[in-house]
Amino acid sequence: MLPANPQARRSRLKIFNAVVCVVGVLISVYAYIVETRAEEDPKYAPMCDLSPNVSCTKAFNSAYGKGMGLLQHLVGSESVLVQPNSVYGIIFYLTVLICGMFDGNRWDKLHLILCIVSNITSVYLAYILYFILYDLCVVCVTTYVCNALLLIGSWYRPRAVVAKPKAS
Repeated sequence: MLPANPQARRSRLKIFNAVVCVVGVLISVYAYIVETRAEEDPKYAPMCDLSPNVSCTKAFNSAYGKGMGLLQHLVGSESVLVQPNSVYGIIFYLTVLICGMFDGNRWDKLHLILCIVSNITSVYLAYILYFILYDLCVVCVTTYVCNALLLIGSWYRPRAVVAKPKAS
């Protein structure tokens, strides 16, 4: 439950945003480490590989694990833009963390737009994960949850400022 005071509400939303972003960065860094280690050592078995159908390396090493499975077709597979999805995650969470520190309508709109785009991307990647790869990636699903939480927090950001206390 958010406090009635708009400033206190805004402050709590900033803390919530920061915590979720830090968790997102940590998960994305873990994903990057797992992916690069798995590329270097095929025998590497990370903690997130629980079974053949619950495997993060299966998702990370798939055709969709870099450039969201799209950039390779647009800019070529050798382009510097084609990075592991975890790199985009790190950039996203750091950008949203920075946006969340500032007040103002423009920052709120940018924050909301970034969160909407990340959730659309999450739906796209979740579809690929489940219906194309027939896999469940615990790390991936955790980032989807982080993205959903950021969208919810982003939705309440402008309302924390415009909400006025009721006259007594």
